[in-house]
Amino acid sequence: MEDKTIEFLGDYINGEFVKATKSDGKWTKKSPSNLKDEVIHIECKYDHIDQACKSAQEAFIDWAELPASQRFEYLNKLKELYAKHKEELATLIARETGKPMWESLTEAQAMVGKIDITINESMKLVQDVILPEALPGVTGRTHFKPRGALVVLGPYNFPGHLPNGHIVPALATGNTVVFKPSELTPAVGQFMTSLVDQAGFPPGVFNLVQGEGETGKRLCKHESIDGILFTGSYETGLRIEQETLSHFWKIRALEMGGKNASIVWKDTNLRKAIYENLVGSFISAGQRCSCTSRILVHRDIADEFTDRFYEAAKKLVVGHWRNNPFMGPLISEDSVEKYVRYQGMANREGAENLMRGKPLEFDPGGHYVTPSIHLVDKYRENSVYQKSEIFGPNVAIYKVDDYDQALHINNSTGFGLVMSLFSEDEALYEKAMSRAKVGLVNWNRSTVGASSKLPFGGMGKSGNNNPSAHFAVYYCSVPVASLIDKTEFDTNKILPGVVYS
Repeated sequence: MEDKTIEFLGDYINGEFVKATKSDGKWTKKSPSNLKDEVIHIECKYDHIDQACKSAQEAFIDWAELPASQRFEYLNKLKELYAKHKEELATLIARETGKPMWESLTEAQAMVGKIDITINESMKLVQDVILPEALPGVTGRTHFKPRGALVVLGPYNFPGHLPNGHIVPALATGNTVVFKPSELTPAVGQFMTSLVDQAGFPPGVFNLVQGEGETGKRLCKHESIDGILFTGSYETGLRIEQETLSHFWKIRALEMGGKNASIVWKDTNLRKAIYENLVGSFISAGQRCSCTSRILVHRDIADEFTDRFYEAAKKLVVGHWRNNPFMGPLISEDSVEKYVRYQGMANREGAENLMRGKPLEFDPGGHYVTPSIHLVDKYRENSVYQKSEIFGPNVAIYKVDDYDQALHINNSTGFGLVMSLFSEDEALYEKAMSRAKVGLVNWNRSTVGASSKLPFGGMGKSGNNNPSAHFAVYYCSVPVASLIDKTEFDTNKILPGVVYS
């Protein structure tokens, strides 16, 4: 079955798609699962950045002052369109990222669910709060108001769900949006925008600008923008912080990388622990910020765990998304090069190859690799391999004797997104909740798979203390305190030294 190249519609500004007469850049997006499949030919225009940002700024007041119930009507229409076009959306996600169809369908369904959860659950967090007697005779009120025009910078690994996780709460709370998809997944961004267009949002409330790094940089620094909502790598998040130092008033909600550890203790259900860690390590070809990078196994069960984990990993099916394998390709040639380079680095730093990661030759050709497992004899403070996010299907297995030692290794990388514990001992879980420098602690579940009904965010290099998911409405809002005094003027309360009658 041959896939047709999708027509490029242009950027989406003030309620319509606009093509540039002369572009500032062009590229072709090819499917990583079939390099002969040209998904879409993209153009970018820097002038559109200014137009989109000003459009969002001008639309803000009317959208913000619209009753929330009316904003929700637009979002519910979008939810209906997401659901109606779920198969089409999932197919495009699979084609553009290489993710298997089963995984892409899960992502498309999560986009539908995000709207329901935001409206019915998350918005309760930012309802007005009235406090009688905040001061004697004075009522207090906390009101959450929208920030303004927000830029959403999307990642490639979840090109629909993750930007949607910023866009929906931003719009629900009354902000307007300028969305830049990853340059590696522009077609998904365009398709999402076409559904927003069909939902009939007022002009300027939602805008789309395609582009690469320079476009993102200009969006972040634009004077009309009040905040940047980003999901991606630590390196890119750091650049956003650096580029906007002089715009310190802008909210920056940065969801970044991870070097996540899973601690497997000697009292665990080994069969479950092996399966959960297998999925956590290799799902999405390791291209999730929450993927398991390190498994710290109690020495008493380490050999059995490692042998069974290895045997299961060898049987994982890698292939084209249409064939519904477990694992598809990496996103790009650069990702393959980085993945292979870290294999050599691990060996040079003393790690042992148990399962070597290498490129795979398939027909049709794509960016396919095998999963890889390294055995690490001890934690090394200066190891680049042990501290770097590889963003590929690689996991390191350590033997540990002491739980405090395991927590120390968990906390050692500078990243702090997710930690898993596999044990029947609740005291170990509570200790992890207290001492693990992470934003999520999973007990007898892998590091991947989060709930939109809970906050999602990391510590250290994994985020900047603005958790997303259920808590996204907080960084999309400004809390405003108000004192309301309806009492009569009382001359007996005039302060000493004030002559007033």
